[in-house]
Amino acid sequence: MFDNDFKKAIQNLPSSEKDKLILRLLKWDLALANRLYFELVDTETAEDKRAELQKEISKDLKRANDRFYSLGYILMDMRNLSGLITEHVSKTKDKYGEITLNMQLLIESISLNKLYILNSKPKDSYTYCIYVIARAFKILLLINAQHEDLHIEFREDLNKLGNLIGENDKLMRVAINNGLDVNWLIQFEIPENIVAIHKEIRANGFLK
Repeated sequence: MFDNDFKKAIQNLPSSEKDKLILRLLKWDLALANRLYFELVDTETAEDKRAELQKEISKDLKRANDRFYSLGYILMDMRNLSGLITEHVSKTKDKYGEITLNMQLLIESISLNKLYILNSKPKDSYTYCIYVIARAFKILLLINAQHEDLHIEFREDLNKLGNLIGENDKLMRVAINNGLDVNWLIQFEIPENIVAIHKEIRANGFLK
């Protein structure tokens, strides 16, 4: 990104100047500032922060279900929680948590709202369902990118997610129409070429 002369010039700056530049740049890059704070100052571990976020996901989804108005509002809450997961991963580099937290988000949302999904108008339920199916695909991609020794740790939750999708007619219909084989989740048989499969499906206009 930067040529060697520029890098050397930065390295040769006096320490005081470097400090001023770093602080000035961090004001414009909040994600980097949060990551540096976590790595240099924060006393909580990635696991601590993951546990806190797990509680927040459960609490927010339960509150949204108790005050149910429409699947659209449920989806707004899910997207907000998804943003918190992304922020957590950006800050802590918690790739394991990225998978488990996303599975928790889908499993708990479907479990709490399964009757609302089935009874909602097709237009309302489709937006919710396509979000779930697209996110399930993302989870498969994330697991596939992990070392094989870690795969077994995701098997139980992935099986649970697959069964929840398979038991819901509307979710299952959207899964089939968008190329997601629920058996990949239930039987924990992620295709070796899942990246290519996902890319082709997206290129053909699905998962949107």
